[in-house]
Amino acid sequence: MAGNVGHMSQPEGVTRLTPLIADAVSIAGEGDLGKVLRSLALEAKRATGARYVALGIIGRHGVLSEFIYDGISPEVAAEIGHPPTGRGVLGTVIRDNQSLLVDEISQHKDSVGFPPHHPPMSAFLGVPVAVAGEAFGNLYLTEKEGGFSQEDVAIVEALSRIAGAAVQTARLQSRLRRVAVVEDRQRIARDLHDSVIQDLFAVGLGLQGLGARIEEADTAARLDDAIDTLDESVNKLRRYVFELRDSSLPAVGLDERLELLVARMGSAYPVNVRLTLDDTQSGEWDNDIVLLTTEALSNALRHSRAENVEVSLAREGDDIVLRVSDDGTGFDPAADRVGMGLVNMSARAKMLHGSIRVHSELGQGATVEARLPMTQQAS
Repeated sequence: MAGNVGHMSQPEGVTRLTPLIADAVSIAGEGDLGKVLRSLALEAKRATGARYVALGIIGRHGVLSEFIYDGISPEVAAEIGHPPTGRGVLGTVIRDNQSLLVDEISQHKDSVGFPPHHPPMSAFLGVPVAVAGEAFGNLYLTEKEGGFSQEDVAIVEALSRIAGAAVQTARLQSRLRRVAVVEDRQRIARDLHDSVIQDLFAVGLGLQGLGARIEEADTAARLDDAIDTLDESVNKLRRYVFELRDSSLPAVGLDERLELLVARMGSAYPVNVRLTLDDTQSGEWDNDIVLLTTEALSNALRHSRAENVEVSLAREGDDIVLRVSDDGTGFDPAADRVGMGLVNMSARAKMLHGSIRVHSELGQGATVEARLPMTQQAS
């Protein structure tokens, strides 16, 4: 008997499936995908009484990229050489994607023979393994005394479904681990920003206030140096925080990055934050724009006591303009107290051949505007 096996009624002996499936499910709970697949292949071999078993994993272009086998010694495998890639009867299972039962491999129309040193094989059972409806690989069993039965087909098909579920579970577990890593990176970034950076920020402001009261030039100069060093440390930490947050996100455009940023920062404060984007495109300065937005929005959320903050990014002529406006308490820009956030923004904008402007009055809110020349960016 040779041919494809479709849906079939279960033979009486198929009641063996219950304990077999229970054993296989316990194997699938181990989490090590390679070990799970090998264990399931060995279970298929034991259940059917086959001498040889293999699980071929399908790679690109329908070619077997991995071949997990049992029954052939390492010495014989070394003599055979390269493992099968999916020609002959193995390729039939890949191409047709359905179970195949053959009494004599050499008599099948797709048989291409065996390479030198390969042990003789006659009876063959091939069963596809699917993951989420997509072909993943095939279970191959050969050499059973008396040939394979319908019961063997049912058993191996059940095990193939468990193998597919094990692969899908492993993929989901991998995704969950990546999510956990993302959450961990976000937590570290949040802790650095909300604790370490804010503490250094407060120390820097305190030193600036102290420097304004020191009359001795040498002491004041040393204090200025300490403030500069502290400022650079804060800048490095801010860049590190940005990298932690940014690398944990998928590669998306500037608009989406700003939407994510505003949503994340706005959710931490009882403030209504609105984002307006007009004709913006991703470019080589995206990271700088995101950092400028982070600085300006952070200052507005923490210091303005505002009820509403608006973030906008738009093209105006040859410039791209970022504005962060709030309806908070405002301040006098001419007063001798420039926060480190504005200092950092000014330095970054200058590096990009742009500028920072601050519009504010006491009791009238504030607007921080960053204007960057697009022509310079394009050059």
